[in-house]
Amino acid sequence: MTEPSLSSITKAFLMLMLLALGMPAGAELSITRGSATTVASSTRETVPEWIYTLKRGESFAEVASDLLVTQHSPAQLLRYNAIANAAILGEGDRIRIPLSWLKRQPNPARVTSVSGSVQLISGIDGRKRTLTEEALIRVGDEVLSAAGAATITLADGSEVRLSPNSRLIFNRLTQYGKSGMVDTRLRLDRGEVHTRVKPVIEGGARFEIETPSAVAAVRGTAFSLHAGPEGTHLQVTEGVVDFGSPKQIQRIPAGYSATVASNNGNKLSIRKIAPAPELNPLPPVLSQLPAELTWTSSPASTYRLDIFETESGRWIESREVSGNRFDISRLDNGQYEIHLAAFDQQGMTGMPGILPIEVDLQARTAKLLAPENGGSVNDDMPEFRWELKGENEVARVEIAEDEAFRDLVATSEWAPGTTALPSRPLSPGQYYWRVVTEAGGNSVATTQPRKLVVNGTLPPVRIISINYIDSQVRVFWEKVDTAANYRMQLSEDPSFNDIIKEATLPDTTAALRLIPGRRYFVRLKALSDGPLESRWGPGRELYLE
Repeated sequence: MTEPSLSSITKAFLMLMLLALGMPAGAELSITRGSATTVASSTRETVPEWIYTLKRGESFAEVASDLLVTQHSPAQLLRYNAIANAAILGEGDRIRIPLSWLKRQPNPARVTSVSGSVQLISGIDGRKRTLTEEALIRVGDEVLSAAGAATITLADGSEVRLSPNSRLIFNRLTQYGKSGMVDTRLRLDRGEVHTRVKPVIEGGARFEIETPSAVAAVRGTAFSLHAGPEGTHLQVTEGVVDFGSPKQIQRIPAGYSATVASNNGNKLSIRKIAPAPELNPLPPVLSQLPAELTWTSSPASTYRLDIFETESGRWIESREVSGNRFDISRLDNGQYEIHLAAFDQQGMTGMPGILPIEVDLQARTAKLLAPENGGSVNDDMPEFRWELKGENEVARVEIAEDEAFRDLVATSEWAPGTTALPSRPLSPGQYYWRVVTEAGGNSVATTQPRKLVVNGTLPPVRIISINYIDSQVRVFWEKVDTAANYRMQLSEDPSFNDIIKEATLPDTTAALRLIPGRRYFVRLKALSDGPLESRWGPGRELYLE
């Protein structure tokens, strides 16, 4: 069929036939049960299928090649769909594919944030290593948190936040080729997870978390799950979760919690959870911290407050608070979500009130106090003092030998204080110092440099040897590393009260002409470019016969 008109007629006729046979006309990603034709066997009526809609520029052959496992050919898929010729298919046409025919590929999860101590246990060799950001988690791996927490993103964008003192095992991470469907099965041996799961494709995609006493099958939701010796507790904040012991599963909607108690025959109990606290608004951008978060008083006496970084999902803070206020402080610049939930009389949290905030702190230049510009100190560990002008800032002192601070010789630790000592003793000499302030993790302000002299002395110069040649005497002395020049004195008095010759020399040797038969004495000291100089070295006697 090469004529356009004939092709269009055939195509239209086929589509009418398919519609007549009950082909669904729903959305692209839908699952139906049953066959594509009226001649399908009864066994096919229980086969889960996925419907793929051809996009512009796609051919049936390339789509079948991308999606099907090698055991099933494009010809088989055509026969399954009762299509005689693939050439009649084009943009918008839909193809039924049994899920068992789709390629299944293990698809690792990715760690998006880690705080504190968290370990990854390999499912291949059982080796433990520290969990780091961007690490890949594969089927069989376990994540074990001690005092730390981690956020893990799955292949479909679903997010799992692991609380401290938890153990999570990744039993299955499967993707159905390019279909976008996933089969994720996790086991929470102990601890707590908070999840936000992408909506699953009915009948195809699957997301389950198993615990020692229960199982939670997720359909696209936000929920938390806690597993411990007493049983498993579920709290649903969005969507629905099928939850319970394997023999007693019920659908739990948002706003409800459910518990499977280990000491009560795995009996399932369901109850409505406390409503979310009413959070009072804050400015959309916080330009200074601390900022006071408040909420409307309620019968609850304590609350759970969590702060998450919006982009990475990193758990910044989790604590119990009482009353109806909390000071937000020590946050870097960025966007966050604050979750506040009330504890009920059983110690369970209710629905969280969620408040997005943005922190944008700007560092301000500190005011230098001491030492004064051009001042001198006698201590090799001098104290530096300044005054902070901004809020929620940390600062440190930087010390260099050059005004451009190309090479720092000492610093102090970053701290919110206004005094500091250098990280190491300073040798005598001239230095420049300044204070750098930081706010929000990425805003920096730097003061103008100040000059500082550390008083001290260079080591005394020691004469190494003296050579006599005819009427000339050559003196050699030891080099002092920090010396720029040397001062020599010649005297006939061993006390050097009467100097007969004095000179400044750049080298470590000098020649003297002496009168034979007379005794002389010579000594040296080191000179520096700065204010430092050495003591006079010991004198040496000179005698030329």
